[in-house]
Amino acid sequence: MDMVSFLSATVVAGTPLLYATLGEILTEKSGNLNLGVEGMMLIGAVAGFISAYTTGSPLFSIGMAMIAGAAGALVYTFLTVSLRANQVVTGLTLTIFGTGLSSFLGQKYVGQVVPDNVKNFFKPLNIPVLSNIPFLGKILFSHDILVYLSIIIAIALGIYLYRTSVGLNLRAVGENPSSADAASININLYKYINLMLGGAICGLGGAYLSLVYVPTWQENITSGRGWIAVALVIFASWNPYKAIIASYLFGGLDIIGFRLENAVISKYFLDMLPYLGTIVALTVFSAKKSRKNSPPKHLGLPYFREER
Repeated sequence: MDMVSFLSATVVAGTPLLYATLGEILTEKSGNLNLGVEGMMLIGAVAGFISAYTTGSPLFSIGMAMIAGAAGALVYTFLTVSLRANQVVTGLTLTIFGTGLSSFLGQKYVGQVVPDNVKNFFKPLNIPVLSNIPFLGKILFSHDILVYLSIIIAIALGIYLYRTSVGLNLRAVGENPSSADAASININLYKYINLMLGGAICGLGGAYLSLVYVPTWQENITSGRGWIAVALVIFASWNPYKAIIASYLFGGLDIIGFRLENAVISKYFLDMLPYLGTIVALTVFSAKKSRKNSPPKHLGLPYFREER
């Protein structure tokens, strides 16, 4: 197995996981647990594919995927923030809804391929000088524009959360909304904006699958990646920078079955590796609890201002 090509493919396979993980990190930092990541990815995937297939515009299809993901998050936000519905149940419902909606809207596009101009737009781009670096050049600097965008978003999200006053306010909302409210922070506004932004990022992860990674439409195109992303948030300790490494690690587990097709190891065991890795990661995390890798203290809990 060519190690350079394998590691390069690992980055590509980990990119949709990275988008989904970043979107869920932003969501959970606001104190909301959204288990609808899979649904938002599927909604974004079908919206992006249909837009690309009908208009041939790659930028428009990306925008529609993000809008679709944000729309799914808006429904979740309204139910859990404004109506204070149970977050776990609402998230699961969003996943079921997204799965059904993507199957319904995409039924006549099954097997169809995105237009050539869209494919060409997402062709790998070699970064001058950097792509010529031995070994690392092909692994890190010879990918499509959405791979680079995912890394930029991860870095920007890290700066936003840890280096800005707005990010500090958001973390306060997730840790102690009563204190944040007492400090005149608009809890609902912060939740609405950041949950919808997180949904848009998840939708972009779905679009990456249907526009770049496959790129054709097939039902259940996410294949459980949304659920893996929920676990990766915990594995990455709610840190966008760690999410990059975690996503690429699980991306490698996702494709290792294709690289070892002729190996003695059972194909079914290799297909199981990403999910087995998720269980192992959660087990290790649970055994090493500390203040640095603990979730936001108000995660999953509704906020009643009257109970301050």
